[in-house]
Amino acid sequence: MCGIVGAVAERNVVPVLIEGLKRLEYRGYDSAGVAVIDAVQQLARKRTVGKVSQLESALSGSRLLGTTGIAHTRWATHGGVTEHNAHPHICAQRVAVVCNGIIENHEELRREQIEAGYEFTSETDTEVIVHQIYHHLAGGNTLLDAVRAAVTRLQGAYALGVIETGAPDRLIAACNGPPLLVGISNGAAFIASDISALLSQTRQYTVLEPGDVADVRRGEVDIYDVHGRRVERAIHETTLTADAVSLGEYRHYMLKEIFEQPNAVADTLEGRITGNRLLEASFGHQATELFAHVKSVRIVACGTSYHAALVAKYWLESRGVPATAEIASEFRYRRQVVTPGSLLVTISQSGETADTLAALSWGKQLGFDHSLTICNVPESSLVRNSDLAFMTHAGPEIGVASTKAFTTQLVALLLLTIALARTKGLLQDDEAKLIRELRSLPAKIESVLELNGQIRDLAEQFADKRHTLFLARGAHYPIALEGALKLKEISYIHAEGYPAGELKHGPLALVDSDMPVVAVAPNNQLLEKLKSNIYEVKARGGRLLVFTDTASGLDNDEGIQVLPVAPVDDVISPIIYTVPLQLLAYHVAIIKGTDVDKPRNLAKSVTVE
Repeated sequence: MCGIVGAVAERNVVPVLIEGLKRLEYRGYDSAGVAVIDAVQQLARKRTVGKVSQLESALSGSRLLGTTGIAHTRWATHGGVTEHNAHPHICAQRVAVVCNGIIENHEELRREQIEAGYEFTSETDTEVIVHQIYHHLAGGNTLLDAVRAAVTRLQGAYALGVIETGAPDRLIAACNGPPLLVGISNGAAFIASDISALLSQTRQYTVLEPGDVADVRRGEVDIYDVHGRRVERAIHETTLTADAVSLGEYRHYMLKEIFEQPNAVADTLEGRITGNRLLEASFGHQATELFAHVKSVRIVACGTSYHAALVAKYWLESRGVPATAEIASEFRYRRQVVTPGSLLVTISQSGETADTLAALSWGKQLGFDHSLTICNVPESSLVRNSDLAFMTHAGPEIGVASTKAFTTQLVALLLLTIALARTKGLLQDDEAKLIRELRSLPAKIESVLELNGQIRDLAEQFADKRHTLFLARGAHYPIALEGALKLKEISYIHAEGYPAGELKHGPLALVDSDMPVVAVAPNNQLLEKLKSNIYEVKARGGRLLVFTDTASGLDNDEGIQVLPVAPVDDVISPIIYTVPLQLLAYHVAIIKGTDVDKPRNLAKSVTVE
């Protein structure tokens, strides 16, 4: 859950490293550091606690210059947020390492290294890597061979960047899980956790596979697989532009990404439907054949993606397809019963979520017939390891609190519902209607975004609140969960999502005039039931903010404030009602003065358990 960038060139690479870190800061932002091999072939390093801007300020006017270097932005796992725990880590002023991941056997290695006379200056698991590499260098190995020997002792998931004073024009990269890619341009080469870090330098890149070690020089790279054989990896060319990962006119990435949702949804649908029919090949060239054998669906995901899975469970079962949704971090730690014809579906924005990847691997061992991933990153580990893949085409999402990734996942899952129901003969004549509703989504999301000003005003009511309850029923219950998650993530208000029918089984005891209750109340068959729950809150002095449509019959009243949304078909309404909850969380966070895009203790890409 950290960001790595490295460069070897004929010019000073420090500005390139700092720019890359800025673009990777969504991956971690509690500390940052840079190390280069300077003009006299010595290691020079600077580390700071805090965001990359603080490192940049510390470097302002300094003489930290070099043509080969590595840099890192950290999200702490082992060891607190201190300068001495920040990367890069150095051994004997000869070798420097940056790492993303976790070394599971670091305690064993640390004991061995202390006995061998190595001194530790941090509490991190990464420091054992730099000592291990130095051990092999001191034994007469080249940097490449030293790294290859060192990684054979490492247990866990990691991505590494390594430089050494004895090889001033060389950078070694190693990968075993977390993403790491290599980019090449004229007379220079780079490594990074994400291509966004390199957009100003190159558009072509190669993704390292688990077990790969790359020997990176100016303008060239040699890649060796886990068996030490030199291999060729595919060269990709990104379609991203610098504008796609810049703020533009927006104050925060989260707000930008909320307002990008109409286009993101349109991009998700593009090329996936023709006329009023879904193209099954959108899920992969084997989709038609594989879907014919699917009898049930198991969806596994984490966080926001898990909420998308819960909505999909409602959609699939409403069309006669048995489905369950599970939290990935729990899935592989209990006994499972896998029935014939089960499709394992994983969902992840990055495709590198450690728990979801582990669940996919465990699912294969359990005997799931086939796997499908819904993802936003084509070269990710989930995509490479799944039988089928559906790319959401949401574009880069920088804000830690997921917005457009969630809505595009929901669109993908509704398309999956259509595909499976049609294959099983359960769709009847509804496909054309569902496709029309999906086509209408971008315009309907635009209309919800027009409520931004009203929602900003309503957010003032949360300025001094510490707790909030979100209520909904049916397929909108996961939307209540997601609304609560967004609020707690970025405003630090404790928030819980609850099925409204469960209100009197406990949460009603918490209701008073000081705890806002947010209700998601579309005009569907459950509305009258939900109204009863709303009045239960009102009768106990609670204050409600109700998102409902103009045909619901709900009006402003004592203790009840209504924000009307244009009527929409019930099948797409979970997607629509997500948007005002995103805006509410954003504006509450602004009022409370939190760091919206980089909330404390969180990171965007969760590549550790």
